Formats: sequence, C-alpha cells, structure tokens
Amino acid sequence: MEAINIDFAALNLITLSPMLITLLGALVILCIDLIKSDLDKTLYVTLTILTLFVAIGATLSLNINERGLFNTILIDGVSILGQLLILAGSMLFIPLALTKRKFHDFSYPEYFALFLFMVFGFQFMAASDNLILIFVGLETASLALYTLIAMHNTKLAHEAAIKYFTMGALAAGFFAMGAAAIYGVTGSVEMDSIVKVFQSKMSEPSIMVPIIGGALLMIVAIGFKVSLIPFHMWTPDVYEGASASMAGYMSIVPKIAMMVVAMRLFGMYMELDIEIVRYTIIALAIITTTLANLMALVQNDVKRMLAYSSISHAGFVLVAIALDTTKGYSSLFMYYSLFMFTNLGAFAMLWVSRHKYNVHHDRFHHPYEKFAGMIKKAPVSAVIMAIFMLSLAGVPPFSLFWGKLYVLSAVVDSGYYAVAIILALNSAVAVYYYLKLIIYMFLKPEDLSQGNVVYANRSLALEMVIGLAALATIASIFYVDPLMQFITDLVGASGY
Repeated sequence: MEAINIDFAALNLITLSPMLITLLGALVILCIDLIKSDLDKTLYVTLTILTLFVAIGATLSLNINERGLFNTILIDGVSILGQLLILAGSMLFIPLALTKRKFHDFSYPEYFALFLFMVFGFQFMAASDNLILIFVGLETASLALYTLIAMHNTKLAHEAAIKYFTMGALAAGFFAMGAAAIYGVTGSVEMDSIVKVFQSKMSEPSIMVPIIGGALLMIVAIGFKVSLIPFHMWTPDVYEGASASMAGYMSIVPKIAMMVVAMRLFGMYMELDIEIVRYTIIALAIITTTLANLMALVQNDVKRMLAYSSISHAGFVLVAIALDTTKGYSSLFMYYSLFMFTNLGAFAMLWVSRHKYNVHHDRFHHPYEKFAGMIKKAPVSAVIMAIFMLSLAGVPPFSLFWGKLYVLSAVVDSGYYAVAIILALNSAVAVYYYLKLIIYMFLKPEDLSQGNVVYANRSLALEMVIGLAALATIASIFYVDPLMQFITDLVGASGY
C-alpha cells in the first residue's frame, strides 16, 4: 500500500483558522457536557461568545487573496466581510438565550454546539469558491438550523422545522442540479476555472443552453434560501413557529452567507455579459420587494409582518448583485451591516414580550392588539420598538435610511433609473405597515382585561442586546461613512 502524503503547505491552515476555531468551540462544549452534565447555561453562552470573539479576531488577521484547503478556500475582502457579519450577527444573537423564563431549547448544551456547527457551515459558504464545498457548508448549516428550530419544543416549532427541512431539501436539490449542469459543461467546480472554460466556449452555438440552465437552477436554489418570491412559501410559517430570537437570526445570518454565494456565482455570468441572468435577478428583486410589501400590509401578527418585511428587504438588496459593480457589492454589505442590528433588535423586542400562552389571540403570540397602549405600561420599550420600525421603514436619520440610500445610489449610478423609482416607491408603501405597529403602541387604548405581558421574558442580557441594537440604529450617522469606506476598500481589494 502506498503512503498518502498530504501537502500541508497546500492546506494553508491559517486561512481555515476562523472556521476551525468555531468548530473547535462546538467540540469543546460537547466534551464539557460529557464530562460534567447539568452545568448552568451561562457557561455555554459565555463559551459560545468567546469562541465567536476569537474567530472574529482570526478573521481580521487574515491576509487578503490567500488560498487554502488545496486552493478551494478563497480569502478575499468579500470572504472576510461575509465571515465578519456572520460572526457578529451570531454574537448579537446568542445572549438572547439568557432569558428570565426557562425555555426548552436553551436547557441543552447541544443547542450551543449545534449553533456553532451552523455558524461553521455559514463561514464555509462565505469563504469557498468551490461548488462542492459551498454545498457541504450549506447542508452543514441547514441541518443544524432545522434542529435548533425544532428544539423550541412546541407544536408550531416542530411544524416549522419540518417545513423548513422540506423546502431546504428542495433547494439543495436545485443547487446540486445546477452545479451538475455547470460541471457537465466545464469539467470543473472551481469558479475561476469555470469562468475560463465558459469564455473559451462562448462561440459554440449549443453552449448557452446548459450555461443559462445551470444559472436558472442556481437562482431557484438561492431564491429558496433567501426567501425570494415565489420561493418564499415557507418563510412566514417557519418564522411564526420558531422562537422570536431564532426568527430574527434566520432573517439575517443565513441570508448573508447565501448572498455572498450569489455574488460569486452570478458574478461569473456578469463577467461573461449574459444579460438574461442579470435581468432575471432584477425582475426577481422587484417582484419580491413589491409582493412582500403587499402581503405585509394585511398581516395580523407582528412576527409574520416582520417575516414578510425581511423578504422585502432581501429583494431590495438583491438588486445590488445584478449591478456587478464595486459600489453595488459594497452597498449590499453596508445594508446588511445596518439591517443586522435593527431587525434583530425588533425580533428581540418580541422575545422580551414572549409568554407561554396566547393571551390576545387564539393562534398568534404577537398580534397587534398585544401592543395596544404600550406607551403607558412600558414607555421605554414602546419608544425603542418605534425606533426599530422607523429604521426598517427607511426614515432618516436611522440606520436603514443610509442602507437604502447607498443601494439606490448604486442602482442610479448603473443607469437603472426605473428600478430605483420602483424600489423607492416600495419603501414608501412599507412605511404603512411599520407605522401600524407604532399607532397601536402610541394611540390605541390598552386592553386592561388581558393583563401586562410586556416584560414577561425580560432579563439583563436581553436589555443589553436591545440597547446595543438601538444605539447602533440611532447613532448610525456618526459611523456610516467610515464603515462604508472600510467595506469599499475590502470589496475593491477583491477585484469586484
């Protein structure tokens, strides 16, 4: 038998260090639970935050345009930005486990280990330009996420996990078929090699069918994962069944990872000037933003409204990928940097008001009626929630106003004036359903017969996360320019 020689120089483990740290943290938590069970969850929360913090430091220490894992891991500015947002969003989420009330999911150490395995998968997706490894990262993260949703241990949570699993399996199938179509034409799963083969074969008359076919299959797969219409069917029900904190996390971090994949994947087609892919993405973005806003208008539950809101925001920012410019890609990262604090803060406010039984509605935990008269019984909470709603609506000077402004500016600079007008009109429509909640909190009379449920799940950790999110939302005017410069420098250094 021949000896197997591994070239460790080709592995370049430094490029894998952020992912390996996350993976090691998950294994450490499992080992601690094997040695000593029934430890307080604060230990696991602390270990998880520490792991993510060290991973952020390792990400910031990486050198741009290095490769690792036998040339399949690409460390460029986009990879670094993607991993930083994934890790930062995860750090913002995990303290929400320290709730006043006891919930089934957070009582297991395996919850925190699975959470880190999920983050590892998302990091892998953001750092790889190999279709097989992207698929491996996608499935690693997805399988962990399905389990995390189900661990909330309610009937709706189990239903949500099954729905998400079914739709996730369908998306994985489309991704695999798209990758197979691309591989069948090029004989490669490396994006650099795929572009070169595409360029050499563009003159062949029959080559466009598998090229465009592979792109459409990938659009469907990515559409499922980022909740583009008409692939959004699972989103409101899954968000409703998951805990409010997990729903907020799902609205941000998985979409960041998939948007990075979309940037790399569809960037290949933009480089080849295949305009049908560009216009398909723009059409999907407009349809998603418009229909999601219309659906959000008629919701009776705040969490479902925020679910359709997140779909609308995903469509809004998707346009930036179709532009294929440094400013467009930079605006995408800028948007999600600001959206992360605002949207997770809004869902955290729902998590604060979580209670075991449905008080105001037979089905929903967070109907609008629950927040009626909130300004009288919890004035600080009402003001903070109003700030999050105004920011999501794009009202200046709150953070999402700048995110929308940068995206619209990139769209106008690329000459898509009609698209910019449609997106601006959609932002105006969205103001209505965000103001609806504010009206209930500030102008509707309180239903005294139902009792006070606003602070049912209040804790110091939740207050700190919400306070940080509110501060980032209010004070964005002071840091938005340097942040945009930092993002633009990293995107530009990646050659986008």
